[in-house]
Amino acid sequence: MTQDWIDTLARRQLRDYRAREPGTWFGEQNAPMSLHDAYRVSIRLSELRGDEGEARAGYKVGCTSPEILKAFGIRGPVFGFLYRNEIVPCGTRLSAAAFHNLAIEAEMAIRIGADLRVDCVFPVIELHNLEFRAKTKTLQELVANNCFNAGIVLPADIGAHRGDDCVSLGLRINGALIEEGHPWCFPGGPEASLAWLADERAQHGLPLQPGDIVLAGTNLGIHAVHPGDAIEVLLNGEPRVRSDVGT
Repeated sequence: MTQDWIDTLARRQLRDYRAREPGTWFGEQNAPMSLHDAYRVSIRLSELRGDEGEARAGYKVGCTSPEILKAFGIRGPVFGFLYRNEIVPCGTRLSAAAFHNLAIEAEMAIRIGADLRVDCVFPVIELHNLEFRAKTKTLQELVANNCFNAGIVLPADIGAHRGDDCVSLGLRINGALIEEGHPWCFPGGPEASLAWLADERAQHGLPLQPGDIVLAGTNLGIHAVHPGDAIEVLLNGEPRVRSDVGT
């Protein structure tokens, strides 16, 4: 696909995202897109958002959960981008109307240190606009839509965990434990997530900066949420991040 075509589609993707109708191109009868071109669209979209003042905050590693494979029939990993204006603090009331089919994941995040290694790790609530439009679900659609990421909710206290002291990650919705599992989706923990991401970033010439946040992927599933829902993410059995959903 030509760069002009990539640019045109990225601009359409941005307009759709702003209109809370992401990825409409994939609902049409379109020629197949390679995964390489899907990343080209995603990266160009990130550049356009940067031109409009939306600074990157880091990266997300996605499509790592067995539950995602079971639900959608696709297997990653893949990566997308995080944006500073879409990071919100613990306790934020989320407006369902600000998203498209709001869904959430419990996930571990990594803060990058001055040496570009793991500084600390902490749990987050990842926010998604959950919409596959093509008849067949593909990694290409996922990547071109920035892995459906629409932001994250941070804990009030990031803490000083480095990874080996994190043994379980859990999700509660409306007080009920929905699921719980191992916090790291790669054998080797957070360093392994960063190593995978480093190889992928190198192929596209993408930088990593001190202070960046990297979502490490999750073993847990993705869950739709609705107005009135209360969300909590637990680390080692203790509630660490919370949010609720308004209209």
